[in-house]
Amino acid sequence: MSTRRKRDTGPPATGPGEKDVLAGFLDYLRTAVAAKAEGVPEARAKAPGVPSGTNLLGLVKHLTYVERSWLLGEDVTDWQATFVPSEGDSTESILAAYRETNATANKAIASWDDLTEPGPRLGKGGGPGPSRRWTLVHLIEETARHAGHADILREQLDGATGR
Repeated sequence: MSTRRKRDTGPPATGPGEKDVLAGFLDYLRTAVAAKAEGVPEARAKAPGVPSGTNLLGLVKHLTYVERSWLLGEDVTDWQATFVPSEGDSTESILAAYRETNATANKAIASWDDLTEPGPRLGKGGGPGPSRRWTLVHLIEETARHAGHADILREQLDGATGR
């Protein structure tokens, strides 16, 4: 395994508004996650990197469902299943679904005028869910957490580091 250290990229440039900053950081992290799965042979990208079974493509697939749930209001009934690429899933199909979901979610976010309004995901009992602001911060946290996992998995696979 050779170590390939890429130069790390700094924080994103964003617009001055709160929504611009939050959406900008979310996009920055999305790009980092997708980059970790690119260029890895498919069998290795699906292979568990740790005893829990976590793998690169599973992380991307999971984050696709996270965005569909929190930003688009779609129901997810089996969260554990979102971490497992199916036999028919390919690197290209998982990354394409992630990027398509990101684009659709960005259109929804762009339409939000008030971050204090409830986000698309319903709360417990079907009532209003958390605010749009909370939803965006949660997505940044969730994506950053899994970006860190992807960093480690990718380095274990081929030594590649950096964003």
